[in-house]
Amino acid sequence: MSEVQVLGESVDRGDEILTPEALDFLAGLHDAFAARRDELLVARGKRREEAKRTGKLDFLPETREVREGDWRVAEAPPRLRDRRVEITGPTDRKMTINALNSGAKVWLADLEDANTPHWANVVSGQVNLYDAIRGTITLESGGKSYALRDDVEHATIVVRPRGWHLDERNLVFGGRKAVGALVDFGLHFFHNAKELLHRGSGPYFYLPKMESHLEARLWNDVFTHAEKTLGVEHGTLRATVLIETIPAAFEMEEILYELREHASGLNAGRWDYLFSMIKYFRDAGEKFVLPDRNSVTMTAPFMRAYTELLVRTCHKRGAFAIGGMAAFIPNRNDPEVTAAALDKVRGDKSREAGDGFDGSWVAHPGMVDICREEFDKVLGDKPNQLDRTRDEVSVTADQLLDVASTEGGATAAGLRAAVDVGIRYIASWLSGNGAAAIHNLMEDAATAEISRSQIWQWVRNGVKLDTGDVVTEPLVRSVLDEVRADLATQIAPELLDPAVELFEQVALAEEFPDFLTLPAYERIK
Repeated sequence: MSEVQVLGESVDRGDEILTPEALDFLAGLHDAFAARRDELLVARGKRREEAKRTGKLDFLPETREVREGDWRVAEAPPRLRDRRVEITGPTDRKMTINALNSGAKVWLADLEDANTPHWANVVSGQVNLYDAIRGTITLESGGKSYALRDDVEHATIVVRPRGWHLDERNLVFGGRKAVGALVDFGLHFFHNAKELLHRGSGPYFYLPKMESHLEARLWNDVFTHAEKTLGVEHGTLRATVLIETIPAAFEMEEILYELREHASGLNAGRWDYLFSMIKYFRDAGEKFVLPDRNSVTMTAPFMRAYTELLVRTCHKRGAFAIGGMAAFIPNRNDPEVTAAALDKVRGDKSREAGDGFDGSWVAHPGMVDICREEFDKVLGDKPNQLDRTRDEVSVTADQLLDVASTEGGATAAGLRAAVDVGIRYIASWLSGNGAAAIHNLMEDAATAEISRSQIWQWVRNGVKLDTGDVVTEPLVRSVLDEVRADLATQIAPELLDPAVELFEQVALAEEFPDFLTLPAYERIK
């Protein structure tokens, strides 16, 4: 067993989470799987280079038998059969209580994009999950008391660990930094799997940022190892995979197949998917250049193809199809903004329910009822739409990659908005808040990723704005200066200055950084 080192500072009640037994469990996971994770990250780079060379992706010929085979995923446990409304959010104590009380069927307890991986957040998030599962979580804050209500059914907890690409430098196993995904998964599973089962639920997970079925195979092996090590029945664990990268869209069936004994469904992670499309084909020419972010809706042909294929794939294999994030949030000080947000969420969820999704995401408790109402209209007394197999859907590789048909253009307002939102979000992330309310939207890391990758792409392709200006590095820097000046009275300089510097780095670097959270992680503790 690898030697374990805990380098992070002491965190309140951290000794209850970082026990010798839990650390030994994590060491076993790292000994068994960290090297394979490293190999798969290298494989990502090779596949991207091939896409750069050819300007395309396609369904894998070597896995045709899987796509044409007759198989289904394991039947869902009772607590995951009705997922008509899911609320997402980080695992801070207030959010944990509010999410469980929200009336949503599921809470995506986010240790990934809505959570800055400060060591204190990593450990305290596990403390909060531990208390929530045992029903003991409370909070006194700002003169208010928060506790779990006994007059509502609490949301089922589904934990999202970090993606494979992120390390955890505050834990070292055998001389190497820990894998963030294994830390987040392992601590939650070790402490809570049996307690969850005792309470009629189970260890359920959302898996982010995957790019291939081989990465799903690795997760499946991790699950099997964890179940065996702790003496939990094989197949108890369930996972829903976020299809939020363009290569994963070409391997939906293969991903479900690899996880079939542990699979629960797929989720249309729309904002990261948009980022992935830009990132993957950032240097493949103007046919992959997207207009302003706000112009790219879920009715764009390539986004429509993606969601139609996801529902068809899931229901063909007995898995749930979960819709994407509605980022709109109410504003208690502006009734008009709130009314507009409610209308947009209602329209979004009505479309998803009509398309056959089994449920969808919202970012705020105030949107739970809207989502539920729209799915209730379609579901009635049924828990899901697995019976809608969408046999009429047939999606080609060209349709998944048809970015050129997206309506809209690049505008000066869009460029400024990308800089503004990107800087605001990074400043929030550096402060420890990975779920930021910005311009009446609840944003996570995908927001800044879209903003900076789109600017990178626009610069490299010499995109012309509606004003006639061409997007160049000097133009972007001038907008950065303007936005910095505007935000100087709103964001403290110790956050604003590094946020501007980091945004400029990831938006204009000669070599495109795969994830802005990688250089950002070096700036936090």
